[in-house]
Amino acid sequence: MKRRLFKLAVLVPMLLGLPPLGVYLSGKPLSPYFEFPPRTLYVAHAPFSWWAFAGYALFIAVFTVPLLARLARPGVRIPPEGHPRPFPWWGWLGVILGCVAWILAWTRFSWFRPLQAHTFTPLWLAYILSVNALTLRKLGRCLLLDRPLRFFLLFPLSAAFWWFFEYLNRFVQNWQYIGVQFGPAEYVLYATLSFSTVLPAVMSTRELILSSPFFLSKYRSFFPVRLPRPRSWGVAAFVAAAAGLAGLGIRPNHLFALLWISPLLILVALQAISNEPTIFSPLVRGNWTGVLGCALAALVCGVFWEMWNYWSLAKWTYHVPFVHRFEVFEMPILGYAGYLPFGLECAVIAETVLGRPGRKPGETPI
Repeated sequence: MKRRLFKLAVLVPMLLGLPPLGVYLSGKPLSPYFEFPPRTLYVAHAPFSWWAFAGYALFIAVFTVPLLARLARPGVRIPPEGHPRPFPWWGWLGVILGCVAWILAWTRFSWFRPLQAHTFTPLWLAYILSVNALTLRKLGRCLLLDRPLRFFLLFPLSAAFWWFFEYLNRFVQNWQYIGVQFGPAEYVLYATLSFSTVLPAVMSTRELILSSPFFLSKYRSFFPVRLPRPRSWGVAAFVAAAAGLAGLGIRPNHLFALLWISPLLILVALQAISNEPTIFSPLVRGNWTGVLGCALAALVCGVFWEMWNYWSLAKWTYHVPFVHRFEVFEMPILGYAGYLPFGLECAVIAETVLGRPGRKPGETPI
């Protein structure tokens, strides 16, 4: 517990303090960055650049193409785990709720106008119920039923977790909300409800992905990655992440991607410096299932986030420097790569705050 509190005591001041420090050092006024609710666009975003687009695309391909190529190669056969159970009644409730909420989100019925802006939360509650029901049907267990207290604690943790990303976004302004206008109190209430579904959705999706024998057979015995002197790498990553957070306030167009990477690096670096296992530790044995399960879970949720956002009344739009082209829904195609490290952050923050639960063989942690 003391170690978890120490990590949070380091992470939170860095997230809160380093970006405005960068703004201050660059000589810009701080007041626009603390406008609430956020409405004004004050960051001048760089125009599209084919050179930057190609560079980002190549960087992403270097990491993803070998992983995708693995799907075409034979893997070690993994027998199915768990004891399948019938699809539960509450799963059907989630499916029905999701269909109704989806229809209401994408239509404009006059009788539903007072509630039109509030379809995000029921959509994602339905998704969470449905994914847990699918996992139960496949494994005979799921996060919702196996660890209900820890599962429900993910909701308030998720709200606080995403509020930090909203704060960091003030310094790069890569997304903004449009469609409706709320006062400060309403904005906090409705945004917090929506933000509370992020971690439960991603962690539930991860468990479903890790229930797949096909997925496990491909990546449980992949190529090993060993870093000599991990503590030294941890120190270097910690310094780089701190500099990156400060840099958000100085060079938002060039360092915007660090919004998704720096918090993860800080937490993993603190674990490495303390000689603790990290989310990357299984890579030493060539086991990529945990890392890829987290990344893929966030990407799957990301597709649903962007799809359901597209025709909703209350929605977000993007301003991504250099690569804002070829949108899939509102998101530029390369922007989906940001979901990959975000999935790792979801898992790391959940385990940092809630700890690593005891598990049965084959069971996935929160």
